[in-house]
Amino acid sequence: MQNILATIFDVESEGFQAITTLGKKAVTNDYAIMEMVLVKKEGTNLTVCDSFSSGIKTTDDTAAGGLIGSLIGILGGPIGVLLGGTAGAFTGSVIDAKDACDNASMLEMVASKIQDGETALITLADEIVEFGLDSEIGKYNSVTLRFDAAVVAAEVEEAAKMQKEMERQAKEQLREQKKEDYKKKIEEKRAKLTADFEGLKAKFSK
Repeated sequence: MQNILATIFDVESEGFQAITTLGKKAVTNDYAIMEMVLVKKEGTNLTVCDSFSSGIKTTDDTAAGGLIGSLIGILGGPIGVLLGGTAGAFTGSVIDAKDACDNASMLEMVASKIQDGETALITLADEIVEFGLDSEIGKYNSVTLRFDAAVVAAEVEEAAKMQKEMERQAKEQLREQKKEDYKKKIEEKRAKLTADFEGLKAKFSK
């Protein structure tokens, strides 16, 4: 079965060991790894520390080769922050996007599980034997979350649409704010000019 695995390590160095070891035997009788990305959560950002790709070109990048990159982009973007429990950073209609994300179980679970300072290995693999990678990943102090890759691909596609809409709304809010700020600035300039002229008139009326 094609799965996305999110392995969260207790020790950062073990994450590097894992991606190096698995990269050297990406295809076995138990599993085949298409892609891996090792990330570290720093604040609300996900920093890519290392990566592995099989180098195999796929017929649909969104289905395989580009899935991990798209997933990291979502988890490290505003939706990832929102699902990670810091929705207070968003205002207005942007917060409403969380309602649309309620069924994004994989995204929500991974976003909330990876804590600040933790390292996680995101793997796209075909596990020919059920839980085929467990014997390798189980060597490390870690917790692994496993999800159907097809379901994740669908979630990521929907989340990408939401993210674009959130960005559009944010830009619109910024434009409106700039308009309000500009109007305020005009009124402030008008008031200053009026005061200057009133002062001038008062001076010459004496």
